[in-house]
Amino acid sequence: MALVYVFIFFTTFFSLLTPNGVVVNGLGLASTTAIVYGTSTICGIVANHRTQFIQCYQNNRTILVQPSVSFEAISGGKTFFCGLRSGGFSLFCWDTSSVSFNPRRIYHSNDVRLTDLTVGDDQVCAREVNSSIVRCWRGGALFHSPGEALKFKSVTSGSGFSCGILMDGSRVLCWGNGIGAEIQRGFENMSMSSLIAGESHACGSRKSGTWVCKGNNDSGQLNVPYGASFFMFSGLALGANFTCAIRQSNGYIVCWGHNVFVGNVSFESIVAGLNFVCGLTRSNLSVICWGPGWSSSGNHVTLGSIIPGPCVQTSCSRCGLYPNSDTLCGGSGNICNSCQAELPVVVPLLPRSPLEQGSSPSIGRNKLLLTFMIVGSIGGFAGFCTIIFCIWIRLCSSWFNSPESEQLISAADRNFGAAVEIQTVPGAPSQHLRSSSSSKHAYKTEEFLLAELSAATKHFSIQNKIGDGSFGIVYRGKLSDGREVAIKRADTSTKTKKFQEKRSAFDSELALLSRLHHKHLVKLVGSCEDKDERLLVYEYMSNGSLHDHLHNKKNVEKNSSIVNSWRTRMRIALDAARGIEYLHTYAVPPIIHRDIKSSNILLDADMTTRVSDFGLSLLGPASDQEIMSSKAVGTVGYIDPEYYILNVLTAKSDVYGFGVVLLELLTGKKAVFNDSEEGTDLIGLVEYSGTRIMAGELQSLLDKRVGQLEPNEVEALQLVAYTAMHCVNLEGKERPGMTDIVANLERAVALSEQEPS
Repeated sequence: MALVYVFIFFTTFFSLLTPNGVVVNGLGLASTTAIVYGTSTICGIVANHRTQFIQCYQNNRTILVQPSVSFEAISGGKTFFCGLRSGGFSLFCWDTSSVSFNPRRIYHSNDVRLTDLTVGDDQVCAREVNSSIVRCWRGGALFHSPGEALKFKSVTSGSGFSCGILMDGSRVLCWGNGIGAEIQRGFENMSMSSLIAGESHACGSRKSGTWVCKGNNDSGQLNVPYGASFFMFSGLALGANFTCAIRQSNGYIVCWGHNVFVGNVSFESIVAGLNFVCGLTRSNLSVICWGPGWSSSGNHVTLGSIIPGPCVQTSCSRCGLYPNSDTLCGGSGNICNSCQAELPVVVPLLPRSPLEQGSSPSIGRNKLLLTFMIVGSIGGFAGFCTIIFCIWIRLCSSWFNSPESEQLISAADRNFGAAVEIQTVPGAPSQHLRSSSSSKHAYKTEEFLLAELSAATKHFSIQNKIGDGSFGIVYRGKLSDGREVAIKRADTSTKTKKFQEKRSAFDSELALLSRLHHKHLVKLVGSCEDKDERLLVYEYMSNGSLHDHLHNKKNVEKNSSIVNSWRTRMRIALDAARGIEYLHTYAVPPIIHRDIKSSNILLDADMTTRVSDFGLSLLGPASDQEIMSSKAVGTVGYIDPEYYILNVLTAKSDVYGFGVVLLELLTGKKAVFNDSEEGTDLIGLVEYSGTRIMAGELQSLLDKRVGQLEPNEVEALQLVAYTAMHCVNLEGKERPGMTDIVANLERAVALSEQEPS
């Protein structure tokens, strides 16, 4: 039953975050491209001109739209489209059913600026920048504005209805025809970060980070695919019976509902009509359209290059300039990067093939989808069970400490020529050649008597206890020659069901550490085996664990931790990353730690960081391949969700845990903690941090104990934060390797050590 509680908590926790304000386009939402689906017309705001005028493509001809002035956004409906002039003080619309495309101005003001232009079938709505009131025009007698008493964060329109996210509680309010009321009921009691409408359905990201769709589901357009969270999408477009999205990692399109799939093309943005989609390509900012409703002979639209975002007069200091911005705006402004688009980080991400519509998902993906479906049905029960279980097992300390039996593996350390043999006997626990002194290739470690280790720890007194390891308790000791050491004593209780697993963990750690020597890995001094007693002796790390410095109650209350400096914290992160990089890259075969967390990162007297506790570690394949594991192990809050759900282990599982450690260093919060801000009992640090970091709110997230940021530390911490968010990607293939992480952290440390300018 306890495992059920763990499962409930963990899968609920991995409802990861999606950024606020993610770039989304549907039936009619402001963009630099727009579809008028009733006349198969596609329009765009042209690039590389000083004036950002509009061109349209209809019936294989290109039409220059008047007036030839600069526009910042356009949006299309059934037979017309509208454009918001640069600055937001004028709104024009054009009827595309007539040959002339004559303009009609429907709004003008000298002081009230509009934003969030949205066109449905027949209605036009926009939001006033200063007052947050939504104004609507056209739409017939049944359509009206929502009223001046209501303040909105955003607004979107579908066929005969519009919806918006209210300032008050981030609730959804819809108005117009009957489907709008049904959509509003579907989003009842949900706090939304973004919302986008199609013909008769709407999708958006919740404040918890998950994507959700409501409304008509005749073709499965509400069936959001597995893992649709955690910054997965950078664009969204909804039509009559489909939903399409852009994968943030590679720009490919994934659709659900009716099949409107296009091949492996990377897109900046996409827009949808009722039954076709158009996208702005990343390669040359040209427009491609596809789908059953697209009547032209070819997919490519002869509009030339289209700007990927509005040309503005600001400096774009928050998220930086879009590449070649000045040229695209013809020297008349800048295009700012979307803060939710590609992250400004050195880490290369692996491209991922798009999800083919109509194909059968793999067994593993079905398993993952099923897991999240189960969680959805029992979510209300999860928090209570988790708290009870946490108390039962001493507040979630290393829940999954049971290493698997390993197959026959020979390993040689690339730098030192060491060798390890690990054998498994069918039906018996894994046995290691573990005596470091008897293996001619192992580094010489000392063999101790139980009596001298008992004396060193004052007979393993509770006063000398300093922590818990993967297979036992760790004590501080002083040897007869005066050396201070840390002694880990295995749990020898034969009544313990996991006795054999703990013995295996002891063997594993001895076999590995006797052959690993690195500045940023804890050093093994020796071992002791006496009947059922098994002990490991390490160098003593006088400054304790990173976890204690960040979360120990005394340090929190006294505000006096020795790590209360951003430079020190970044140095600790870099040292730990170098230790893990050694395991992944320079050990042969690579070693996967499987329990990277702040309590396994130790600090010596000189504040040098060491990675410790190899009781759960496995020898991995020679390349970045998957290991199928019978049971996932690790610690809640740090364990890789892909590994936990699918039992597929790679070195990227360690990367996930390290990403959580980076977030701990930035925020000073535990991997799982009580969050009074959100009104929840327990929340995961990844969930808590993700939206804020991606919304550019990093400084409000930082640990207040460290004090005021130096100017040169701002960029450094941004780099650390974005690196952390890459590390905790839901899919392992989209996480960076440790070598790239080390490079990023080296850069961050260098930035922090520059003279303030």
